[in-house]
Amino acid sequence: MRAIEITKYGGPEVLQLADRPVPVAGVGEVLIRVHAAGINRPDVLQRMGFYPVPPGASDLPGLEVAGEIVSGDVSGTHFKIGDKVCALVQGGGYAEYCVAPAVQCLPVPHGLSMVEAASLPETYFTVWSNVFDRARLSAGESLLVQGGTSGIGVTAIQMANALGHRVFATAGSEDKCRATERLGAERGINYKNENFSEIVKEVTDGKGVNVILDMVAGSYIPKEIDCLADDGRIAIIALLGGAKSEVDLAQVLRRRLTITGSTLRPRNVAFKAAIAQKLRDKVWPLLESKRISPVIYKVFPLDQAADAHTLMEQGHHIGKIVLQLM
Repeated sequence: MRAIEITKYGGPEVLQLADRPVPVAGVGEVLIRVHAAGINRPDVLQRMGFYPVPPGASDLPGLEVAGEIVSGDVSGTHFKIGDKVCALVQGGGYAEYCVAPAVQCLPVPHGLSMVEAASLPETYFTVWSNVFDRARLSAGESLLVQGGTSGIGVTAIQMANALGHRVFATAGSEDKCRATERLGAERGINYKNENFSEIVKEVTDGKGVNVILDMVAGSYIPKEIDCLADDGRIAIIALLGGAKSEVDLAQVLRRRLTITGSTLRPRNVAFKAAIAQKLRDKVWPLLESKRISPVIYKVFPLDQAADAHTLMEQGHHIGKIVLQLM
């Protein structure tokens, strides 16, 4: 099969087309003929040598795919051979065939293309796990999304808005801020010339937001603490602004704040299967009713994976970048 290898750690040019054996599905796994694969920030970090491959996972990049189940073990699942699915995988997505745990597959939502379906798993699993499970965003609560036009950002905005929450988002230009508002954010905040902490307090009448989904960390943490409501929670999923920060622990104690974080890739199959079931029950109906829609910025053929990574690193995109194989 054709696949994209990381020939050495470095820039996008290290992604090269290669021939690889078709992987073999084991117990509880299915083999998917890949029609499309999503590009995600962890793929870039893996290419640069900053995101180790978990033991036993494919060394090929790619954490989400959409395609057709061609073989494998579908016992105990809702699937059969020939079904069209999208799946969260530990690696191997940039290839014509990919193995996935059957319980980490979800049906392609009715009315969505394979390209659209391939843009879902990594961001939807991540947002649900961090915003709704870890940070416990609950009825009547509000959410601030840092990086509102990233793949994670557009997912978090739409999902929280569709489930009835007030949402605010940061972005790096006026156009991007307006894009977050079209997706459901009440206010897009330009982090280059606006103080998101002050604006959040202003639009919440001084109360602050209940949950912050943070991909930046670093110097953002003190400002996030400042605009959290009492009993508020920060869920950190990336460290684009750095891994270190000064924290006013007195505020954490006095106002009962929680700072948490997670990475999804190393978690076990049972953990991810539980998220898949929640998404199928609570979010897939929103996709099929068009209350939530995938946001696809650009599609590349497999052999242009390096160009896709270059675009992601430039940071101009709104939504997801996807590789199309069929």
